[in-house]
Amino acid sequence: MSGDEFEAAGLGQLDAEQLRALDTWLLKYTAGEAELLQIDNEEVKEARGFFSLRARIDGDFQGWDGETKFYLDNGQVWRQRLSGRYKHRGEPNPEIEITRNWLGFYKMTVLETDKSVGVSLVK
Repeated sequence: MSGDEFEAAGLGQLDAEQLRALDTWLLKYTAGEAELLQIDNEEVKEARGFFSLRARIDGDFQGWDGETKFYLDNGQVWRQRLSGRYKHRGEPNPEIEITRNWLGFYKMTVLETDKSVGVSLVK
């Protein structure tokens, strides 16, 4: 929190004991409830820049093998960021969802099989 935000919130009017109590509460809160809010609360997702994209793989999808590029029906291209292999045995153009985690990394999930891999945007 910046100094301006601190003052705008009226926290400059608190004495040292009140600030310690607020700090203690904030530590307990961020260690517990805050993580749940990051998952469930729409306002928190919006403030954090929550990202979710649904599309379909364009073309015949066979899975991934460590260096796979994924061409989506919306024109985007993503590449496999993490190692690993997956042999897809489902529909040829499966629906996928790409989400961003709390560290800012992206994950692609094949919705029909719930298989996931880390990805990064190429274009």
